This record gives sequence, C-alpha cells and structure tokens, in this order.
Amino acid sequence: MITDISDNLRKKMNTTIESLKKDFSGLRAGRASTSLLDNVMVDIYGSMMPLSQVGTVSAPEARMLSIQVWDKSAVKNVEKAIMEAGLGLNPVSDGQLVRLPLPDLSEERRKELVKIAGKYTEASKVSVRNIRREGMDSLKALEKSSDISEDDQRRGSEDVQKITDDHIKKIDELFSQKEQDIMSL
Repeated sequence: MITDISDNLRKKMNTTIESLKKDFSGLRAGRASTSLLDNVMVDIYGSMMPLSQVGTVSAPEARMLSIQVWDKSAVKNVEKAIMEAGLGLNPVSDGQLVRLPLPDLSEERRKELVKIAGKYTEASKVSVRNIRREGMDSLKALEKSSDISEDDQRRGSEDVQKITDDHIKKIDELFSQKEQDIMSL
C-alpha cells in the first residue's frame, strides 16, 4: 500500500517536472526553436487552437521562425495570437507565410525571461508540494483506518518527504540551467 502511494506520487511529480520542461522550452534563449510557439493559442472559427494545428511551424534560419498558415483567412488571427503571447516577437506576413525575426535579447529582456522562468519554477514547486500533501493525507487515512501501523505511517511519511525533496531539487536544477542558458547568450 505504501509503495503504491510512493509510486503514484513519483509519477505525478515526474509529470510536473515534464510540464516545467515544456514551459521552459517556450522561453527563448537565443536560437530559433519551433517549441517557442508551442503555447501560442489562435482563435480560429470561434475556438482556441494550438498554432501547430493552424499551420506548419519551421526554423529556416538561426534567428528566424516561419509559419506556413494553411487557411489564408487565418493569417491575421495567427499574427494577433503571436503578438498577444508576450514573446516579444513582431510577425511579418507575406501571403500565407508569417515570418518571425528573432531580435537579439537585451539585458532587460533576459532578466524578464528569468523572472518568467522563476514563476514557472515556483508554480511547479507548489504543484509538487500539493502532491506531497495528498500523499501525507493518504498515509494518515490508512493509519486512521488501521490499515497500517503508526511506524509504517511514519516511515511512509519520511519516504514521501524524500521523494518531494528530490523533485524540488530537480526543479531547482532545471531553473538554474535555464537561467544560465538565458543569461549566457
């Protein structure tokens, strides 16, 4: 029972870390990457769709992204979505092709990106702590219903705390790497 709880917590916390990595991939650190636009949602036909479902995103050059929009009537909506995404990019459209030149990052913009990465990091830590609380509550409930002993509950709690500490450490390491990546270019 306790190992099931631990395994479940590990799985949920790993999902949180994967989500953080995905969020970080959307923060530009110098080179053009199509993952920069992964979180951009476009209002098309009255519903919000990911940019990848509206056109083909590519990085033809080191400092340029391009989106080949499939529906010509959606070009304006794609431009608007990119402008509103807060990425600091100015789209230039040429028919159904939207180009995104990536400007050099100023020191101010780098610091801004580090702050955004910090917000993502803190949200992930809060998520991991909430998962930890769920695990602790499950252990307490098992002890209360006499399914496990008090000693088992204490050992389980220590295990849950160790898992939490490991995942918080991973999150801090990811943030440190991303911060270094943003500031070094």
